[in-house]
Amino acid sequence: MFLLLTVLFFESCDSAAPKKQASVLQYFDLKGFMDGEVKRLEKLDPEIDKSVRVNNTEERKKLKIANWQKELSAFSEADINKSAWAGLFTSDQTSLSKTYTADNDKVPVKLLNIQYRAGKIFKIQILNSNSNSLYTSNDTLSYYPDSLYEIRKTQHIRLLNQKNYRISGRFH
Repeated sequence: MFLLLTVLFFESCDSAAPKKQASVLQYFDLKGFMDGEVKRLEKLDPEIDKSVRVNNTEERKKLKIANWQKELSAFSEADINKSAWAGLFTSDQTSLSKTYTADNDKVPVKLLNIQYRAGKIFKIQILNSNSNSLYTSNDTLSYYPDSLYEIRKTQHIRLLNQKNYRISGRFH
């Protein structure tokens, strides 16, 4: 009985150890950056000129965003630091930008480009692409802190007409 309790005790200690280890991010921390933007925008509570366009029909409103986490979720979801994607991106860096690209069919994020001005992030652009025998979707996400966010989506489902979507928000 004592041996069994000793084994259980040491197994419980071992299982807690990996949880304390911090993971090192291999690429730009897009999720962390967007989480910071969500918190910042929740405090600022800016008015947004938001437009939604589906094909040739557009609706525009001025409003306050109630849930910034949800509003910017498409950007956070494009985080390239997923463990299954480790090593699948190549990077290119200049003094004004950093670009990550993937050429793998299993990775929907094909490009993440971060542009800097005066040492601060000026623009983030993401290209997503999903395709199978029935469905093709291409997204371009652009984020300019304190200026604009935009999601452009082209979607084609086999045997149906192509749809084009654009959601944009301009900060006031």
